[in-house]
Amino acid sequence: MITTLVLNHGPLALPAFLPDATFGVVRAVDARDLREAGVAGVVMNVFHLMQRPGSSTVAALGGLHRMAAWDGPIVTDSGGFQAYSLIRQQPGSGRLSDEGLTFRPEGAERSFKLTPEKSIQLQLAYGADIVMCLDDCTHVDAPGEEQRVAVERTIRWARRCRDEFDRQVRQRRLGAARPLLFGVVQGGGDLALRRHCVEALLELDFDGFGFGGWPLDAQGNLLHEVLRFTRALIPSHLPMHALGVGHPESVVACARMGYQLFDSALPTRDARTGRLYAFSADPATPGFRLAGHWFETVYIADNKHIKATTPIAPGCDCHTCRHYPLGYLHHLHRAGETVFLRLATIHNLRFMTRLMELLRAEGAGPQVSASGA
Repeated sequence: MITTLVLNHGPLALPAFLPDATFGVVRAVDARDLREAGVAGVVMNVFHLMQRPGSSTVAALGGLHRMAAWDGPIVTDSGGFQAYSLIRQQPGSGRLSDEGLTFRPEGAERSFKLTPEKSIQLQLAYGADIVMCLDDCTHVDAPGEEQRVAVERTIRWARRCRDEFDRQVRQRRLGAARPLLFGVVQGGGDLALRRHCVEALLELDFDGFGFGGWPLDAQGNLLHEVLRFTRALIPSHLPMHALGVGHPESVVACARMGYQLFDSALPTRDARTGRLYAFSADPATPGFRLAGHWFETVYIADNKHIKATTPIAPGCDCHTCRHYPLGYLHHLHRAGETVFLRLATIHNLRFMTRLMELLRAEGAGPQVSASGA
């Protein structure tokens, strides 16, 4: 199994958690904060960037890396999931066809069109290190016929993405300096459709794959069977991205299935709302394992923290835990001070990067093989 991705903006040790920098920024922190927290790469989103600040502005500012003062790897999401969410939740806001997605977000002055070709063009123009194919996303509980149509469309779009990517690489004369191209596997909860999608995408010689579709069921439970089955279909030497997976327990579960890349807004959003992550004991303690009660949430608004002189988590080496006690963070949160957002985000990000370090030391990898659908 591959342990490092060699990318244009540096190596990415696997597994890796990539915080969502949706609009070109991880909310409340800057590039230096990310580096100091141990973050190796980030995910940015075509759907949002093409609206704000706009693709011409990104170009004028020198591409995503220069714009955000970030010199590490950037994965760009194609925007398919966000467009899917918008159109399916607000049918009047756009439409989905074999050609692509047309949408007009609320408050926007004009409509936007996103085709497989345009998604690839934008991602390459932005300077991404890993480019995602545009896919037709569905909810796991969508009817069977809707899932089938989405899978076939995802496969057709993947072929168009592959063709456009190869054309752009030749035109730009990127050669060995080209970014990696990932296909996205759809199929909802139907294992036969997942297998069909994987088999078709494997023929297109992608550098890696993403698990497409919402990874949770209607009750918010991780789709263990579907995720495990899908990962086992992909050769172990090809990296796989568990798109949208970010809860610490879900990350551990997926890493042990062989997923190596993770992204989510959850850890940083939880931080801003006062939900701080902590290991139940210092991971440096002999015998500590990612099993049983290894993870807990510290709710900063709890009154028990008013006079607490301890850091958020035992053994945490983040900037926040090294300098500020829980009682002070509780005060900042209750006072509505914006500095709390930064300090809390730094901590949760460092928790996630320490979790990745533990998983790498553990040698997480696939433990099962694919069986019949």
